[in-house]
Amino acid sequence: MRLLRVALRRLGIAGELFFFFATGKRWWMLPVMAVLFVSGALLILAQSSAIAPFIYTLF
Repeated sequence: MRLLRVALRRLGIAGELFFFFATGKRWWMLPVMAVLFVSGALLILAQSSAIAPFIYTLF
């Protein structure tokens, strides 16, 4: 368990979140976090003019 904790700390915030979910048995929050991450990534990608028309067709 200690080796896993050290490896996850090297991943930064993503590792801390995964360790928090794993130790607290909060696996139900992973889909919520995944949707938030994908939405944030789409918002960042939509700001560039070359990719924006392709993202707008998804919605």
